[in-house]
Parts: sequence; C-alpha cells; structure tokens
Amino acid sequence: MDQPTEGKVLIDGKEVSSMNDRQLSDFRADEIGFIFQFYNLIPRLTAYENVALTRSIVKHAKDADEMLEAVGLMEHRDKFPSQLSGGEQQRISIARALAKNPKIILGDEPTGALDSETGVIVLKMLQNVCKEQHHTVILVTHNADIAKCADKVIRMKNGKILEITENEHPLPMEEVEW
Repeated sequence: MDQPTEGKVLIDGKEVSSMNDRQLSDFRADEIGFIFQFYNLIPRLTAYENVALTRSIVKHAKDADEMLEAVGLMEHRDKFPSQLSGGEQQRISIARALAKNPKIILGDEPTGALDSETGVIVLKMLQNVCKEQHHTVILVTHNADIAKCADKVIRMKNGKILEITENEHPLPMEEVEW
C-alpha cells in the first residue's frame, strides 16, 4: 500500500515497488487477502453478500456459503453486520479474505475479537491455508504465544526489524494462551 523509501519489493518474482497505481490495485485484488482488525464489512450487505462480494473481484473466488460454514456462521448468512457480535464480524472478515483464494493473506490481529475456542479454530484455518494450499499468511499480533505457532517470526519495533527467527517446533494452536 505504501511505496518503499529505498530498495525494491519483490513478491513471487514481481517487482511490486515499480508498479503504477492501477497495477498495484490489480495485484492486491488478485493476490492479497486482507483481514482487518476492525473488520471493514459493508454495513448494507448481509454476511453472505460481504463474502460473496469477492466473486466480483476475482474469478477464482471460493463459494461464500462454503466459507461461512468454515468459520461457523452459516446460520447468520442473512444478517447484517450490525446484527452480529464483534467476534462474528471478525469471522465474516476472515471468510471474505479467504474466499478470494489469495496467495498472500495479511491479518491485522485477526483473533483480537475472538474467544479462545474460536481463535484456535481461526488460527488452524489460517495454518491449513499455509500447509495445504501453500499460500503465505502474515499476521500482526501482540500475543507472543500466537507468534510461537508461526514457522517464522519477525519482531519489529518502530517500523524496524529487530530480529527474524525460524521456529523449528511451532507451538500447537491448542496451546495458545489467551
């Protein structure tokens, strides 16, 4: 979303740092799924419509009902965001990001509004996207235990990388402390 102040940004062999606004917009639409901390759901659309919206963005989008089932919200498919709890809205946001079937998923505290049981379900879903579909999931979290579940951890402070570590034995999702 931002242009680098120096160097190049390469993603899957594409130099995104040299793309113009239209190319960047197309790249984000096709390749990246966003899970926002504050959901960014469209208030006038139902849960189903918020997820199904991905079909108008990408051709290879997953079925909205399948994604709602995956996050445990099929019974809320016809509800509007204002009729859902914060955790339910977060899961709709996750379903929408995954429905795009992106190569890269960027999550900003994707479990922040979830209880521990639902958080584990969501983290397992994201882990399965990595392991089974070979997609990249990048999470921002302040929960050190969630970071222990990752294959690679990049610690940052004030926009600078402090350290990068590989987890040879990631913590099982069920052992995350909330």
